[in-house]
Amino acid sequence: MKDTIKERITSFRQFMQEKGIQAFIIPSTDPHAGEYVPAHWESRKWLSGFTGSAGTLVITNTEGGLWTDSRYFLQAAEQLQDTGLTLFKEGLPQTPSITEWLGHKLQPGAQVGIDGWVNSISTVYHLQEQLKHYGLTIVSTDDPFDILWQGRPLLPENPIFILPLCYSGLSCLDKVKQIQEWMLTKGIDGLLISALDEIAWTLNLRGNDVHCNPLFVSYLLITTHQTTLYISSRKLTNEVSAYLQENQIDVKPYYDIAHDLLHYKGKHLQLSPSANYALYQAASSASVQIHQDISPVVYLKAVKNETEINGIRKAMKRDGIAMIRFLKWLKEAVQHGTETEISISKKLYDFRAEQSLFKGISFDTIAGYQPHGAIVHYEATPETDIPLQPEGLLLLDSGGHYLDGTTDITRTIALGPVSEAQKKDYTLVLKGFIALSQAVFPHGTCGTQLDVLARQYMWKAGINYGHGTGHGVGHFLNVHEGPHQIRMNHMPALLLPGMTVTNEPGIYRAGEYGIRTENTMLVIKDKETPFGNFYRFESLTLCPIDKEAICIDMLTNEEIQWLNQYHLQVYEQLSPYLSPEEQEWLKEQTQELKNS
Repeated sequence: MKDTIKERITSFRQFMQEKGIQAFIIPSTDPHAGEYVPAHWESRKWLSGFTGSAGTLVITNTEGGLWTDSRYFLQAAEQLQDTGLTLFKEGLPQTPSITEWLGHKLQPGAQVGIDGWVNSISTVYHLQEQLKHYGLTIVSTDDPFDILWQGRPLLPENPIFILPLCYSGLSCLDKVKQIQEWMLTKGIDGLLISALDEIAWTLNLRGNDVHCNPLFVSYLLITTHQTTLYISSRKLTNEVSAYLQENQIDVKPYYDIAHDLLHYKGKHLQLSPSANYALYQAASSASVQIHQDISPVVYLKAVKNETEINGIRKAMKRDGIAMIRFLKWLKEAVQHGTETEISISKKLYDFRAEQSLFKGISFDTIAGYQPHGAIVHYEATPETDIPLQPEGLLLLDSGGHYLDGTTDITRTIALGPVSEAQKKDYTLVLKGFIALSQAVFPHGTCGTQLDVLARQYMWKAGINYGHGTGHGVGHFLNVHEGPHQIRMNHMPALLLPGMTVTNEPGIYRAGEYGIRTENTMLVIKDKETPFGNFYRFESLTLCPIDKEAICIDMLTNEEIQWLNQYHLQVYEQLSPYLSPEEQEWLKEQTQELKNS
């Protein structure tokens, strides 16, 4: 395989020479800036041999390097060995950025190639700004892998399906009308939507083109008088074709979008900064003023309507039932010493699959036992899979897609005796989790202003975690959804009633264990006072929090009261759907915690 990689890189350098390019940047992205990339666009993986999900490959005439984060340092080092590619470890002070490295390797006047289809407008602007300090310029080319990659996977052509109004709560016609009314207020006569979850939401359609996300590869162009879906016709069933016609959606081939933007007849066209650069170039060639701004669909989608909210609550119940049955099984099964991280992930999938309206997992399950729990985005492989023992901590982060909602939940589970250090860390996480769950905040608050609530007790102990505290969750869409987040760095998007957001503080001790507790929450109205409107969170997730690792004397009476009230809610909402044996188990897990 190493020789094959070398041959591919040699062929790629020949392509560069023909184009007069001295370097080429190959990211891990697709034309739609998605979190998961269909196989057709896994060009970086094909050229480098590195199979991790995140990384950027840079090839020059004589050298090559791959930049990736700490999740993949070991994997990348092994896979890049003997390929002639150098591993650059992102996040370390001695690691140069891509533009710094190119600036030292290339002579002024050199050209750096990119495929405009898989680089966003904002990314290209950033590269241009950085590279000009070294006298280097960006050149956008056609996709080189169309020529070089023999046997390249085709674009996915899975059939799409309609999400009925009983789940979406708002018709496709009404959504398009909302968008067009917004366009009129902004003086925009055309809006290009390239983010796949925005297209799926707008049209009330779902698909199976993207791993863990119910999306389909397409573009959507909305003008003040017409809506056009750019998609492979092979994806359209007779039912979907009739539905699109009924909703006044024109259909054109997927790749026609560039031609139509090149010949766009309107005056004002809006593209998101995350749209790909090739489309920006096409539109720039037309006599049109281009507006770069976030799509209105981002906010329309983030604030759930009543039908979506009720559906999410129902999905959380079914997901909670699956979690109860799994946890009951796990506590018993682990005593036999035959279960592993992979086997329990499969078992959890089976429990979810028994639930009605289940459509698959919302992300790859993270089941990290003891030291693996400290790897934030750990995913067990046959090489890393380890057996579970009736001791220590298991971090389990998982979620499901249902026709009426998407779930995301993390529980850290004591599989047996745990150390005092583990108990202390577990309780610090729990205190931050409860503090954020109890937050009441005025209109105008963004997630950054609440982030400290989840971290305050850890900070006092000199502890912190590197990831965000919360992200939005889609309605049978992407499990990671913006624009709002709860995190340390400034995220200006406001938290508004109807938004879902996770609450997931954690502590990670490298080589020892990891702890994280996570619920999905809903922003709801709390009260109106002379000082304005105030909001709070409703916990949507229904699953007990393991009490075995709690240091009770570290909790205040108010914190204990919150936990007891949450557990009462879990029992009351889920027990009617459980067997007598399962009810008894849940009753024990949700018994009141009392301060010693």
